[in-house]
Amino acid sequence: MDKPCTLLVHFDKGSAAMANEIKADLEGSDVAAKVEAMKRAVMLLLNGETLPTLFITIVRYVLPSEDHTIQKLLLLYLEIIDKRDSAGRGLPEMILICQNLCNNLQHPNEYIRGVTLRFLCRLSKPEVLEPLVPSILDNLDHRDHFIRRHALSTISSIYRLLPHPGARPPPPRGHHAVHARLGIRSNTFRV
Repeated sequence: MDKPCTLLVHFDKGSAAMANEIKADLEGSDVAAKVEAMKRAVMLLLNGETLPTLFITIVRYVLPSEDHTIQKLLLLYLEIIDKRDSAGRGLPEMILICQNLCNNLQHPNEYIRGVTLRFLCRLSKPEVLEPLVPSILDNLDHRDHFIRRHALSTISSIYRLLPHPGARPPPPRGHHAVHARLGIRSNTFRV
């Protein structure tokens, strides 16, 4: 492997020629076909295939989807893809991704919020994380301990990622340490 990845799946049946088939399924309106197409795209990327034209299709047709399975597969896809162009600069399409991630962090469904926060813990791109810091901090006050725990983990990963204090989010206040859940307390003190 030439780059770190938190997911490893074996997939024998893949080829770069499947990209057109995947693209057609993603552009359709059938949710089940989109789920299968996203699974194939993730597996092809994990096998080392490059699918540069698929990113725009996913931004246009998959990003607005409200289906939870598609959202989870979208976050896996975003974790795997290379977020920089050949010159080393961030892709301009990542601005649209940032807006979607911000919307997910404010989503009324706790599952979507939690999965997005877990994804942000594994993200190592400061230019993507910095605009999301206010939304991440807002999740510290969420009523669900699942959301608070992942928000604290995300802040902890941002602290490890950003070297200078000016770019870091403000530390969580002490009232977050008094929650009854032991996991939340330990994450608070880790920050």
